[in-house]
Amino acid sequence: MRVREARSIYLRNFVFGVEDSLVSTVGLLSGLSASGVPRHTIVITGIVLLSVEALSMGVGSLLSEHSVEEFRKHGEVPQTQAIIGGFIMFASYVLSGFIPLAPYAATFIPYPFWFSIIITLLSLIFLGIISAKASRTSVGRHSIEMLLLGGIAIFVGVMVGQIVKL
Repeated sequence: MRVREARSIYLRNFVFGVEDSLVSTVGLLSGLSASGVPRHTIVITGIVLLSVEALSMGVGSLLSEHSVEEFRKHGEVPQTQAIIGGFIMFASYVLSGFIPLAPYAATFIPYPFWFSIIITLLSLIFLGIISAKASRTSVGRHSIEMLLLGGIAIFVGVMVGQIVKL
């Protein structure tokens, strides 16, 4: 596999892992918080989510990348790139998921709901910048896309939390 193609796999897995973790984690945590769930339950739920989803995403990446390579080459191929891609997906998911979870775990933060949302949205903007620079595309467009997707996830999480609370 060419170096450029391998780098695109790694970049795709990194961006996908970070974006999915930030968006799904903040959406879930915001929804739980909006429904009135106790803070310790939010933290436990967040840790379970990060553990299960990171493993699922990492394995899913490994299997999908390997399947694509087998399809392209019509035969067995080494799984090295797929394993590295899966690890990148796993690690990026777990590590970035702690960004929206940290304010709930840090008991000294008085308003974890808002702090979690703000740092997640800022992280999504930063991810947009990194992604744009790596792919040599529009920084503004990527940042706005990431911000909008995160905002929608937060909105959906809070709305569902409010509905369930009733």
